[in-house]
Amino acid sequence: MAVLAVLAATTALRLEYQGSPAAGGRTRGHDAVWLGHAWVDGRRTAADLEDLRRHVAGTGIHDLYVHAGPLEHDGSLDPALYPKAAAMIAGIHRVLPGVRVQAWLGDTIAHGGTPGLHLSEPAVRDRIRASAAQILDAGFQGVHLDLEPVADGDTGYLRTLDEVHALAAARGAPLSVAVPQIDPLPHLHAVAYLPFSHPKWWSQGYFGQVARRCDQIAVMAYDTAMPASSLFGGYIAQQTALALEATPPGTDLLIGLPGFHTEDMGHHGYAETVPAAVRGVRVALGRHGGGRQGVGVALYVDFHATESDWTAYREGWGT
Repeated sequence: MAVLAVLAATTALRLEYQGSPAAGGRTRGHDAVWLGHAWVDGRRTAADLEDLRRHVAGTGIHDLYVHAGPLEHDGSLDPALYPKAAAMIAGIHRVLPGVRVQAWLGDTIAHGGTPGLHLSEPAVRDRIRASAAQILDAGFQGVHLDLEPVADGDTGYLRTLDEVHALAAARGAPLSVAVPQIDPLPHLHAVAYLPFSHPKWWSQGYFGQVARRCDQIAVMAYDTAMPASSLFGGYIAQQTALALEATPPGTDLLIGLPGFHTEDMGHHGYAETVPAAVRGVRVALGRHGGGRQGVGVALYVDFHATESDWTAYREGWGT
């Protein structure tokens, strides 16, 4: 039975990947890229800024998620982590006018006795909200939260989003979140949690609850352990379709592209490629996306992405 189940799943993913990508499956100007901490601590140079301009200019990239954290486990943020933020933001606006610079803030969530953020505690949520205000005061134009791992149904996380979203909206800034994938099979998140003790998927319903509490939701659609690009592309098509169903029209949906090339049990760089991911998104949009405009892709991450990754984004989706 296990063999049959694997064969059925494999066949389904290959079928998801078949067909012609939608002619309209191109950038709608809602794309993003994650940028590493070197942009705010002084390590990046004028030459790096020119490389960024060369990669981003003329594409649909509208948001840069620049790592400015991490948060402390109590929810606070040390200003010493981003001493060059103001200069970086000014430089980016000079060479890429119209591009929005958001602060990427992350930390681990405490669960099962591990250290991290306790989002059920109001004091922790208060400090996260204060950290969001702090980063907006520093000149960032949005808040991008990447808190992991969040278990399906976590109400503390929902409260955190409500509070930070209210703050950001009052400041005229977006709240963006990086989130896990959606169950490819019903209730898989509950079954998978038992052996791995690390939330890998969310139910589609919980994904929708999160999506309604933010302005952008970026699916970390990589580290899938898929052994072939056709299976990975089919998986991306499936994830895009599920996310489109769950994301309200007022929230932008971004699908993460794997611009990194590690090899381990969870990620095979030869299979998880930018071309396969882009094609999967386009196939899904052809079947399910209609004329929806608030859809994009997000490249992870600038310090690992190769010229081939950037070219695949531009030629497959981004111009």
